[in-house]
Amino acid sequence: MNKQISFKEAVTILILMLVMLGWSVIGFGLSPQIPVLTVIALLIFWLQIRGFEWEEVMKGISQGISTAIVPIFIFLLIGTLIAVWIQAGIIPSLMVLGFHMISSHFFVPSVFLVCSLVGLAIGSGFTTVSTVGIALFGMGSTLGINPALTAGAIISGAVFGDKMSPLSDSTNLASAVTEADLFEHIKNMMWSTIPAFIGSLLFFFFLGQSNKATSLAGIAAVESSLHQNFSVSFWAALPIILMFACAWKKVPAIQTLFANIFLSVAMIFVQNPGFKMQKLATLIESGYVSNSGNKTVDALLTRGGISSMMGTVSLIIMTLALGGILMHLGIIDSAMKPLVERLKKPGWLILTTIMAGIGINLFVGEQYLSVILPANAFKPAYKRIGLDPLALSRALEDGGSVINYLIPWGVAGSFVASALGVPVLDFLPFTMFSLLSPVFSILSGFTGIGLKWKQEKVA
Repeated sequence: MNKQISFKEAVTILILMLVMLGWSVIGFGLSPQIPVLTVIALLIFWLQIRGFEWEEVMKGISQGISTAIVPIFIFLLIGTLIAVWIQAGIIPSLMVLGFHMISSHFFVPSVFLVCSLVGLAIGSGFTTVSTVGIALFGMGSTLGINPALTAGAIISGAVFGDKMSPLSDSTNLASAVTEADLFEHIKNMMWSTIPAFIGSLLFFFFLGQSNKATSLAGIAAVESSLHQNFSVSFWAALPIILMFACAWKKVPAIQTLFANIFLSVAMIFVQNPGFKMQKLATLIESGYVSNSGNKTVDALLTRGGISSMMGTVSLIIMTLALGGILMHLGIIDSAMKPLVERLKKPGWLILTTIMAGIGINLFVGEQYLSVILPANAFKPAYKRIGLDPLALSRALEDGGSVINYLIPWGVAGSFVASALGVPVLDFLPFTMFSLLSPVFSILSGFTGIGLKWKQEKVA
């Protein structure tokens, strides 16, 4: 039996796979783990009928998952870091700093800045939108500001924070699937992220000024609760300074995270000498549980721990196993080869990568798959022309995870629309950060500004 997969056969497989994933996630509202596992099972069944050896299928799974061993360990450390950062008061201190930036006269730009800072601190766009974002949205309604504009500022800030935080699962995923260093990935993203951030801030500044005043009582209540239940101080800056220093010195991510965890644990015991080791073990394993009495604070800060990362870890294992099968048995190569062979210029390669991410977001509506599938498809092309994996990881974020918030049937888009009560198509024109990020990434590809090549650039 012919085991060489043709172009038409490979394209058919990928389209059917995407349809199944999209129908399951969007049509039935399932979490992506079950559809991905089902697709793997059906793909294995088809490969067996097609005559492929079981050993080859297993080899593909092993190769796919093997790339995730170190990133999975990093994910577990990040779960630990989130928990100890909350207990030590680092995240609450960042939140308080953000609240002091709220201005009633420059409400919309200050909303963008606060959500950016909170998102950066906690590494979750969803959590930022559903807690602090909802409170700020209510304030905007009191001021009579266009709800779509307020929603756009909230989401833009949350996406920026999620994208640039080392605690973010999507940011870790992008670096993991491209085998790029986490902190180098974040540093390299600044070439597209900082211009998009500045452009968004200017946009919100000119559209979001208000001469009205509003009560900041809701924010004040949250801030008061943080002061009462956590150690809020300037000392909270120490772990953040350590993290940036390690990134600047190019200390590997695992060493950086361990150092930060040890420092944060030391701060916990300094602040509370009676803190028990058993409680610390529970904190690391199960995360921090906030019982402040303030619903917003409790919803925002009940998070972290190793167990909180297991859902993401399981999805990464399954999607990389799927990607490993598709890559090892030549399915992706057969489908993409005619296109990839024509992509010899970095600008067109990055443009195509971003458009692929946007296309998968539109077709499937799942931000993780919009990162993973293009990563597997375009890795060989980036390697062939001499681009660093960091160039690919940045394009994956700019065309994948940040765009999912703009898709009405996307997981992120439907979530924030429900949380804020504003349809996606209403806030889409105002979600400037998500709109500008791919633009600046594409410009970087065509101009070469900020484009990361390998040490020995291929001619």
